[in-house]
Amino acid sequence: MDSSDLLIDARGLHAYYGASHVLHGVDFRVGRGETIGLMGRNGMGKSTLLKTLMGIVRPRAGSVQVMGRDTTGQPPYAVARLGVAYVPEGRGIFGNLSVRENLVMAARPGTRGQRDWTYERVLDTFPRLAERLEHGGQQLSGGEQQMLTIGRALMTNPDVLILDEATEGLAPLIAREIWRICEVIRRSGISSVIVDKNWRHVTQVTDRNVILVKGQAVFEGSSAALHADPCVLEQHLGI
Repeated sequence: MDSSDLLIDARGLHAYYGASHVLHGVDFRVGRGETIGLMGRNGMGKSTLLKTLMGIVRPRAGSVQVMGRDTTGQPPYAVARLGVAYVPEGRGIFGNLSVRENLVMAARPGTRGQRDWTYERVLDTFPRLAERLEHGGQQLSGGEQQMLTIGRALMTNPDVLILDEATEGLAPLIAREIWRICEVIRRSGISSVIVDKNWRHVTQVTDRNVILVKGQAVFEGSSAALHADPCVLEQHLGI
């Protein structure tokens, strides 16, 4: 991959929670226009890796570059300003603000001045939100909150969207809607990193997949390569 197309380049990451060593020398990269699935069982380091990329967790060793700049140890707002939007597990919407306010407060052009994701486009993509503009965030269902937090992230016109636990706890019908939106985002040209337990749905929208086991990457390859290796699926994803 050409270095100019490398939006996130993390190398040799070691991260800890107290004395607990969670990431063990992880390399992770995101290319322009690429959709990546980050997989693994619970407790294998997926969320910690995302938080380390975002500056929420500071690595004890290794480096993170975002858009060619060293962001190792930088605060999350500095990473966000470089064009990375983060949809955390648990969503993190502002419950005391309306749907409209949650969206409008996040609106800004992207790092290249792009304004592809306007308020109107977000509502066209999430028609359920358009019906609830004056509802408070706390009045929304879990699925609607997930749509809102993705929509809010898109309002920043990011170059990379990181989505942790895309459909966790959502009803099947709502989960299908989230996967549809992931495909829309992919077609729009935004790079994405998607964490979700449903590997079948993940691999339908991803170009490349990484599996973590105990804080180490044990597989990296295309969706076709992953489907073609049932031993990897059974051993690391419990299929």
